[in-house]
Amino acid sequence: MNIWSRRTVFIVTIIGVVVLSIVFYQLKFAKSDINAIKVVELISTEQENPSNKIIELGLPVQLKIPNLKVDAVIEHVGLNDKGEMAVPTEATDVAWYQLGQRPGAVGSAVIAGHYGVKNDIVPVFDNLHQLKKGDKIQVTDDQRTVMNFTVTKIASYDKDADATEIFSSDDGKSHLNLITCEGTWNQATSSYPQRLVVFTELE
Repeated sequence: MNIWSRRTVFIVTIIGVVVLSIVFYQLKFAKSDINAIKVVELISTEQENPSNKIIELGLPVQLKIPNLKVDAVIEHVGLNDKGEMAVPTEATDVAWYQLGQRPGAVGSAVIAGHYGVKNDIVPVFDNLHQLKKGDKIQVTDDQRTVMNFTVTKIASYDKDADATEIFSSDDGKSHLNLITCEGTWNQATSSYPQRLVVFTELE
């Protein structure tokens, strides 16, 4: 082999090594870029769906209101024969509207309780009107997850008023709204004239 052939082989070998190095470098960083993209996509998805962490919520089983010394079992109810939210079977229990949101989920979960002493039994929400903005409410689900809510507003409604804002919200937050009767018992209509609603927000 003459000097030109040796020189040619040497040059080709050098070029080959350089080309392979460049390809390896590009593949390595291309893989890193793909991994980076996946991480960015994951973070973006979590930011766009902040409720992902509470999708797998359990069923609510216990309600506590420390300031009122309330510690109640949560019944699960739907609608009654009149198409209204059903009430708890026991005066000392509360009832969660299971056709709506679960406590802790984005939207408005609703829990109702009785009002008005009967047969010397003080109903669970007889003193609900004593709550104030900033007071705490606690819900425990059947997975033993404890959720803490803070009172944000208290309002009274006529019993026939539009209840849309009690059962729904569109602010992307998790709400728990407590509802009970209010006012003086009307013997003629067998009902109370108002509804007291305590609005809360998940901490």
